[in-house]
Amino acid sequence: MTSMGVREFYAGKKIFITGATGFMGKVLVEKLLRSCPDVETIYILVRRKKGQSPEARLEAFAKCRAFEKLLEQDAKAFRKVRLVPGDILEDNLGIPDIIEQELQKECQIVVNNAACVSFNLPIRKAVQMNTMGTQKVLQLAEKMKKLEVFLHVSTSFCHDYIDVLEEKVYKAKHNPLDIINMLKWMDDHTLAALQPELIKPYPNTYGYTKSLSEDLVSQYSGKFPIALARPSIVIPAYKEPLAGWTDNINGPSGVIYAASRGVLRSMYCKDSTKVDTVPVDFVINALILLACVTACEKPKDVRVCNITQSGVNEISWVKAAEYWPKFLAKYPLSYSLWYPEATAKNYKLEHQIHVFFFHMLPAYFIDLLLYLLGKKTFMVHVYHKMSHGLEVLEYYNTRTWIFKNDYFKSLEHRVSEEENEIFYTDFSKVVVEEFMENYIKGMREFYCKEDPSTLPEARKLHRRLYYLHVFTKYAFYALCIYFLFGLIGKFL
Repeated sequence: MTSMGVREFYAGKKIFITGATGFMGKVLVEKLLRSCPDVETIYILVRRKKGQSPEARLEAFAKCRAFEKLLEQDAKAFRKVRLVPGDILEDNLGIPDIIEQELQKECQIVVNNAACVSFNLPIRKAVQMNTMGTQKVLQLAEKMKKLEVFLHVSTSFCHDYIDVLEEKVYKAKHNPLDIINMLKWMDDHTLAALQPELIKPYPNTYGYTKSLSEDLVSQYSGKFPIALARPSIVIPAYKEPLAGWTDNINGPSGVIYAASRGVLRSMYCKDSTKVDTVPVDFVINALILLACVTACEKPKDVRVCNITQSGVNEISWVKAAEYWPKFLAKYPLSYSLWYPEATAKNYKLEHQIHVFFFHMLPAYFIDLLLYLLGKKTFMVHVYHKMSHGLEVLEYYNTRTWIFKNDYFKSLEHRVSEEENEIFYTDFSKVVVEEFMENYIKGMREFYCKEDPSTLPEARKLHRRLYYLHVFTKYAFYALCIYFLFGLIGKFL
């Protein structure tokens, strides 16, 4: 297929999306409504969360800044969004019978984007959310009379023990149905004891359960057209819905955020490690194209698409560390624990020494002051939590993967030049420095919700912290030299 009308394909379509209220989900809904204005209905599965009803969550969802451009274009765009109250953890997704019947009768496209990206979930919870949730969506899809394509969103780290990941389905270590059945009778204590051996060679339950999900999806091959998307690390938007837009600090964003607050001072990673990241708008454009191509071509096998940079505009941690201080000085946060200065350490011992002196000692000192003042202590807890997070990331910070992505790159050649501009997927056109500036600016504005009007005061604080940092550093060096000479003098 050399050319197609993407917007024409989506005209009149009814789409069911899980995970729509998450980071990627918001951008997917926004892009479909704005760039495919003739789409008929977007059904979104929304669960009750933290005491908020699905209806209240949908109302808050519609007020997200990600939809600013869309609502300027069409103030009534959300009339096409249909709430489906439910939960991937419940039987039949917890969907009311009348809505389930409507989906079975009318839905043409399913995008299964729901997942938990926590790396340290116990095996039971990880399987329930990432694997059993997928199973329930597949069971619903199988009943849909007009289904044209089932798009499952996975991750390029679903088989992270493989150095070179091809665009193909890999068999999971275990049959996903066996694992699901095992959970029904095995107690939590036994599961916890078995977990390390069960998930080996995966470093965590996330990759393991995502691999089970892929295997499960592949078992439905031939029943309806299936596409399997594997984005790498999804980061803030390059251009859409807003440059630098994000609503979370997962992955590299968490590292940048902690460093920008002056909390993170050191991280262990190899200089040569390339971080395969993909701006969220590129991922969403690829998902929209992939679903369209798969539905039109109706393949009998599972179409696998690694949505990765793989050599195009890749940024190492060392390179990112060059951009970060430059743009943080321009867009500093309104408050920081100390002057932001974090460095990547190539050797584990060097990192551990740095952690002791610049993470743990200051944390205990601050908590001691708080205790003496009768205040609640918190810094040691913060640093222990951050240290655990850094340990989890070490596996990814010290390795470089090769993700084959020929099929992904072919998507841009399957659409017209005009629609290539709308559903862009070519990473070579990304201006890295411009993107990194919007990354830092966006984290401040969208995640931290700091108004641009606070920038002058934030810059003043940033400069004051810098001078205090320099003074303290050289005072510390002078003190060390003083004691060193005093010690030497005793032996002379």
